[in-house]
Amino acid sequence: MNVLIMEISDFRKKKITVMGLGLHGGGIGVIRFLVSAGAKVTVTDLKSKKELEASLNKLKDLVGIEYVLGEHRKADFLNAEMVVKNPAVPWTNEFIQLALGKNIPVEMDSGLFFKLCKNKIIGVTGTRGKTTTASLICEILRAAQRNPVKVGIAQVSVLDKLHELKNDSIVVFELSSWRLSALGRAGRSPEIAVFTNIFQDHLNYYAGVEEYLQDKKYIFSHQKKADVCVVNWDDEKLRNLEQEIPSRLVRFSKSKLEGEQVVYLAQDSLWANWDGQAEKIMDTAEIKIKGAHNVSNILASIGVAKVLGIEREAIKKGVRAFSGLPHRLEFVRELGRVKYYNDTAATSPDGAISSLNSFTENLVLIAGGSDKNLDMRELAKAIKQKTDRVIFLKGEGTEKIIAELRKLGEDKNFAVVDSMEKAVALARDLAKSGDVVLLSPGTASFGLFVNEFDRGDKFKLAVNSLSLKTKKLEKA
Repeated sequence: MNVLIMEISDFRKKKITVMGLGLHGGGIGVIRFLVSAGAKVTVTDLKSKKELEASLNKLKDLVGIEYVLGEHRKADFLNAEMVVKNPAVPWTNEFIQLALGKNIPVEMDSGLFFKLCKNKIIGVTGTRGKTTTASLICEILRAAQRNPVKVGIAQVSVLDKLHELKNDSIVVFELSSWRLSALGRAGRSPEIAVFTNIFQDHLNYYAGVEEYLQDKKYIFSHQKKADVCVVNWDDEKLRNLEQEIPSRLVRFSKSKLEGEQVVYLAQDSLWANWDGQAEKIMDTAEIKIKGAHNVSNILASIGVAKVLGIEREAIKKGVRAFSGLPHRLEFVRELGRVKYYNDTAATSPDGAISSLNSFTENLVLIAGGSDKNLDMRELAKAIKQKTDRVIFLKGEGTEKIIAELRKLGEDKNFAVVDSMEKAVALARDLAKSGDVVLLSPGTASFGLFVNEFDRGDKFKLAVNSLSLKTKKLEKA
């Protein structure tokens, strides 16, 4: 079954082991698809039944599934006809290697989707901005009545979305480095690829940035000459990949670009050079979402729209309709002239730096958490420059940030707490009228939280539980 093209009927009566139910929704989508296709499914996960309760509840209507929870059994990998692994499980995992050693196909949801999908696929990757860019593309396609289907965007599942596709559907697929690794093995890339940027990330999974980038490059490495790759020309590492890209190149930048098929920012307006003409798309004043980094995300989405021949008015309508996403510079509330923003999706230092630079107001920052083996020097510099009021969430990543702050001469005792409720309560006490309280961790969430979305939800719950009675607010 490990072929370039597959049919859903190929799964009927096949004995398939799903490794990793997880809590983000991807495992649920895989299982629902396989059961509907008539496969005999075994689900195995190291987490316990109690830990996986939220996901299991969403599968209660399905019958015939065997669950092996709290452990992995060798037999489930050696006796299967296919293994479908969770994206976060490395290919070097001992159970995955057992299956591969017996020539049992090991797949991921992304690889299977590309083998089964007959529709045009727009794939979006990058260390930062891929969720926002993919969502913006969907808004523009919707405004142009192009019938977009979201796949893998944030917590949107993958394989079960195949049943939603119509003949005219256009798939917009957010592709992490992990999901791209499966495309590399499958020899597939999307017809339209978008590469937003590359920063250090997931170095607890990869040996280094180059290994991480190697998986990212599968977004374009198997493209054909007639396909398109939309690339951030402000990113030096991406510019250096030009000779490796086999498809047509569309460049975007926050500085004016010359040439054909380019999208750029100039004089507070977004422009596109296409078919020998420079066309003003819209003014930056029309953009609803905060942050200079989001201008890049909008430019990337405009590049895709131009490739698809979408008219300027539909592009403007789509961008204007986009007011942001949960957990990404998400405005939560204003209380006593203090605004609260949730940016829990900033799980890397570069993400938190972008978030810090999105505000001109005085900041009270909630940051820190667990470590992904990332360098925290630049984040420490940004924190020192932007605020002296920081509350840290307990974790090894926090210890690294504080160590870097100490090297910069910050010798005060930093507040380190072990719950979001404590962090928000302390931030409330530190905030003055006109300030912004910002959750932008710059680290991973494991340890104190189920995942980054749980971290953001707990922040919003704590913020929405605040009342004016709980603090005597300082006057402006």
